[in-house]
Amino acid sequence: MKKIINFWRESYTSHPTAFWIEMISALCVMTGSAILTYTVLAPRPDIFVPFYFVGSTTSLVAAVMRKAAWIVVLTTWFSAMNAIALFQLFIL
Repeated sequence: MKKIINFWRESYTSHPTAFWIEMISALCVMTGSAILTYTVLAPRPDIFVPFYFVGSTTSLVAAVMRKAAWIVVLTTWFSAMNAIALFQLFIL
């Protein structure tokens, strides 16, 4: 248990701003995922994609702040895919 507490403490103390941005990201992605899970038989991308977009872009910001190169690559990909989905949903 002490290792888990130290992990969370170190995550916070190493970059407090990134820590809170990551929390926002996690909450947004979990909310979007829950919406998708409960609407899987009649999906509502107009609801869950915006949550995924906010989650992926805030995660990208935090990854840049932490200088986590491969997380930047991954979250850039997710952000781009979610931006395309938003464009298709609301613009086209």
